[in-house]
Amino acid sequence: MDEQGRSTSSNQPILYVLDTNVLIHDPNALLNFEEHRVAIPMTVLEELDKLKDGKQTVAAECRQAIRLIDKTLGDASPAVVESGVPIMRVNGSTKGFLSILMDKRPEPSNLLPQNLNDNIIINQLIDLHTRHPDLSVILVTKDINMRLKARACGIAAEDYSTDQLVDDVSLLSRGYHNVTGSFWDRVSKVETRQDHGRTWHRVQLSELLPSVHMNEFIIDEQGFVGWIKGIKDDELMILDLHQEPLLHQEAWGLKPRDIYQGLALFALLDPDIHLVNLSGAAGSGKTILALAAAIEQTMVTKRYRRIIATRSVQGLDQEIGFLPGTEAEKMEPWLGAITDNLEALHMDDENTHGSVDYILSKVPLQFKSLNYIRGRSFQHSLILIDECQNLTPHQMKTIITRAGTGSKVICLGNLAQIDTPYLSAPSSGLTYLTERFKDFPQGVHITLQGVPRSILAEYAESHL
Repeated sequence: MDEQGRSTSSNQPILYVLDTNVLIHDPNALLNFEEHRVAIPMTVLEELDKLKDGKQTVAAECRQAIRLIDKTLGDASPAVVESGVPIMRVNGSTKGFLSILMDKRPEPSNLLPQNLNDNIIINQLIDLHTRHPDLSVILVTKDINMRLKARACGIAAEDYSTDQLVDDVSLLSRGYHNVTGSFWDRVSKVETRQDHGRTWHRVQLSELLPSVHMNEFIIDEQGFVGWIKGIKDDELMILDLHQEPLLHQEAWGLKPRDIYQGLALFALLDPDIHLVNLSGAAGSGKTILALAAAIEQTMVTKRYRRIIATRSVQGLDQEIGFLPGTEAEKMEPWLGAITDNLEALHMDDENTHGSVDYILSKVPLQFKSLNYIRGRSFQHSLILIDECQNLTPHQMKTIITRAGTGSKVICLGNLAQIDTPYLSAPSSGLTYLTERFKDFPQGVHITLQGVPRSILAEYAESHL
């Protein structure tokens, strides 16, 4: 069984041909095909070369992929490069082969017109399959249309799914469990103790909850709210949070509208939680909660020195270079959600616009592009990442690893609003983050409910 999930009935290795978007999605992709052969068409190398010098977000991924290809090929001769160079693994062993797919057809019989790079690659594979009918060739691409064209031409094609952890996003943890009736009806044994004004319950369940994880919450219909802080077989260690205090929290004048927002605000304000992942439909309160908590902790409690705000927007990095002004001024049109929510926080002020200008001048709030985030380390900062659903798993890792000592990362996103052409809900970096961090002791994920923005927005969310 290879990492792509295909079982091989014969001992003959498969030749996986990688498209450009696969190497952009995961620059280390060529290492994930185990004992099989990996081929990169010359057309893909040319595309990577064109993209590597740009200002767009993908430039860094292109450069990383090119460096790995160069390191793997080393000083191999052209003949060896074409036939296959052993792929060196981290532990020093070799497994699988990497080759460059050359187009050496003396009389090309093109099934598809050669006006597109995708067609050039597919025509190469058709010719390769014709010359070597016993060779099992699979095109790996994130482009659905390219997969359709390849299959129509008799070439097997599949998505790159190594970093896709779930097939159905409805199976993702929501961060809490809603229990009908009373939670205590499910408990067969309980030990309760008080510790520094907090109530802890060690419970054994007679009726198990579906797949519980660290730092998830339990909410029942009787008003009980518990925070799971330990799991051992059928025994849970639960911190009793009490619903009323959660609903009466306040950050920069903002109070939660429901228990889910209350849990989100609780996690945002907890100094021991280093990663907060908020997902939910448009208008569910993700950004305004994060912003209010961020201002509260930089202006009032002084827990963090600054707020770094960034977001993933399709086309942002291609277009930002052409906008006039400083980096902050260039970023501002793309971060309108931040200023919109600042206005919402100060709607009751006599001069809302004046209040927002005053806050922007006083709050250490910095708007940064994703390219600026790369290679940096932010100490004692609150890093706010909006539109996370448009990040790849590799990009998500790159950004979150920027958090230095005393920093907190807040990820916001909505899997129903993916704008990146080669991403889907299961392959999104937001899905990857949610699944990978579901047992992180210092992380909390909450899926916010409802659309409190307006009656109109709520109706549109459910009917359009």
